[in-house]
Amino acid sequence: MTKTLMILRHAKSSWKDKHLNDFDRPLKKNGVETAELIGKIIAHGNFLPDIVVSSPAKRAKETVEIVNKYSGYEGTTEFVDSLYMGEPGDYIRALRQLPDEVNRAMVVGHNPGLEALMQLLEGKVNALSTGALGILNLELSHWGDLNSSTVGKLAKFLDPEEMDLKEIEEKMAKDKKDKDKDKNKDKAKDKDKKDKKDKKDKKDKKDKK
Repeated sequence: MTKTLMILRHAKSSWKDKHLNDFDRPLKKNGVETAELIGKIIAHGNFLPDIVVSSPAKRAKETVEIVNKYSGYEGTTEFVDSLYMGEPGDYIRALRQLPDEVNRAMVVGHNPGLEALMQLLEGKVNALSTGALGILNLELSHWGDLNSSTVGKLAKFLDPEEMDLKEIEEKMAKDKKDKDKDKNKDKAKDKDKKDKKDKKDKKDKKDKK
């Protein structure tokens, strides 16, 4: 049995207000846009999490709120204080608390701890830039057994710095249009079958009279 862990680094934040402390820094404009796109990609790929566990820092909270909105996620989001600038062990301890009915969890946080967590579980070095999402399939039956030796296999990796955002949005729009077209075709076929059945039933009733 496996569990799925979605590792999302907060989107790009703003350093514009020099008087703000690090915890309160918000997302900048392109960070908001990236979070929106990640949310849409999650919805499009149909890999919504069962729960979201996040750092409470403003840039992480805003990332979560936007991703949740654009992915259509309406489940539980937990904000864990220790994930603000947490080390891999802090993320592991938070995830170990999850109930076993959770099959897919998304954790949202900061580097260097979050990137180190992904590298620890995957066994490879992958840079986790702002807004990047890695999806790992873990060889795990119970979250309570998660530890630094747990083996994870990278199933998907989305890095905004390497993605053509416009091209992705256009592709998703085309895919949606194609799906809608297929749905309409299926509806038309179902209606045609129903009409034929109704016509046959009426004929059978008439023949019995």
